[in-house]
This record gives sequence, structure tokens and C-alpha cells, in this order.
Amino acid sequence: MNVRLYVEGGGDKLGDNRCREGFRKLLEHAGYAGRMPRIVAGGGRNQAFDMFRNAQLSPIQDGYCILLIDSEDVLLSRNTDESPNSPHAWNHVREREQAWSIPLPVENDQCQLMVSCMETWILADRETLAAVFGTNLNQSALPALEDLERRDHEFVQQALENATRPCGIDKMYKGGKRSYTVLAALNADRLRTCLPHFRRFIATLDSHLTNQ
Repeated sequence: MNVRLYVEGGGDKLGDNRCREGFRKLLEHAGYAGRMPRIVAGGGRNQAFDMFRNAQLSPIQDGYCILLIDSEDVLLSRNTDESPNSPHAWNHVREREQAWSIPLPVENDQCQLMVSCMETWILADRETLAAVFGTNLNQSALPALEDLERRDHEFVQQALENATRPCGIDKMYKGGKRSYTVLAALNADRLRTCLPHFRRFIATLDSHLTNQ
């Protein structure tokens, strides 16, 4: 099955290219070379949702549409079911983004969350962080790998900035180009180990992407 993956990220031509490349490389590392989804950089979360919604409502369906966005907030413990068919992701979006008009019908697995943000994925792979940022990386400023998805967006961003500050102003983590460079180098197996929602995302792709 063809899959279109609408991701939060990018925002201009150069940013879109970096975003698509970062996610493409990560998915290749996860074993999807030769059966990749079409990755669409949606820009901000509102824009990504609008692109997903328009594609979902289009009378000409060109593949299975999946939305991948930051949760922004920590999810309640009762909402951490890893099953692709769990409704918790859409429920979280409905509670947080009440202005969004979610298209119907829609499947539960069409909403995937990076909890609480893409940088949580980056925090999950300490070996890649060390390889990218070098020996000056302050690993003591990084939170424990256990329960990373219980850390809110602001905490995760600040932890990455604090840990990479000794690497110099030109190399310190500040999102944008640097974020997609790190994303492209991540080891998907390390993310699977400690991130339940990454496992849910991979299980969803496995159910829709076939070997070619």
C-alpha cells in the first residue's frame, strides 16, 4: 500500500528538504528502504494537520494518509496504549486542539505522536548524540532514558540546549538544520527500546507498508 506521511517540520523550501531527508534517513535505518512512505513536510503543526485533512478528504485518494506531529504535552498514563488501533492519539489531539476539525471517517492509526516532541527521539539515542556533538557534550545534563515520554516539550528542549552548550555556540542544539542532521543519524533500535509511541509508529508503518 502507498502511504503518505504528513510530518510536522520544515516551513520553507530548504527546511522542507532537510525535514524530509531527516525522516527518510531515520526510516531507512528502521528497515524501510525499498518500501518508504512518501514523506510530506507540513511546516507547523496546524499546517501539517491541514495538509493531512485536505488529503484525507480528497475524492482522489493517493495512498493511506498518516499524520505525525508533536504531542506538545505529556500524555496521561492511561493514554499510553501502544496498539496502532488505540484511539488515544486522536483523543489527545481533540482535547488539545479543539479548533481542529478532524475528518471523518478516520482510522485511529492515522494519528501518530512524537511524545512530547521530536527532540525526545533525539534524547533517546545517546550514542548518536555523542557522535554528532563530540567529546564536549555534557551528558550529565541529559535526563535518564527511563520515562522520557513523561518529560514535557520545554524540559526536553532545555535539556538538549544545556547538554550541547559546551560544544560552542555554532554547534549548540537549536533545532532547524541541526535537528534534522541528528534525526537522520539516529539508530531506530535505540528509539524502539525506550519510546512506546515510536514503537506504535513503527507498528503502524509495518501494517501498511509491504516489501517491494
